[in-house]
Amino acid sequence: MTETFNSYRDLRVWRDAMELAEEACSVTRVFLKEEMYGMTSQIRRSAASVAANIAEGHGRESTGSFVQFLRHAQGSLKELETRLLLSERVRLMPVGGSMPMMQKCDALGRMLRSLIRSLQRKSEG
Repeated sequence: MTETFNSYRDLRVWRDAMELAEEACSVTRVFLKEEMYGMTSQIRRSAASVAANIAEGHGRESTGSFVQFLRHAQGSLKELETRLLLSERVRLMPVGGSMPMMQKCDALGRMLRSLIRSLQRKSEG
């Protein structure tokens, strides 16, 4: 049976990206108040951007555009990972505190790569 995706909200990768964005908001709630417009905002924006790019790409007319936006989502994911690791280094979170989110980032990155490859195969064949 073939799955049908009528909306980006049907995509597991988007749902997982939304959960990651929620977690980014939760994790940064304990950051120093003076970081509200710095690291806190940057982490939240990059996490939200992953899901937003998936949604925007799904709404485009072509597979090629969707793939392009999925690649943007991958870039936002790497940005998020970097900011999480930096947050540990500057002691906004304890050492190892980013590990649960980093594991989710890894899993989401694999899902994005798999979806990109699948879409590219379909457009070639």
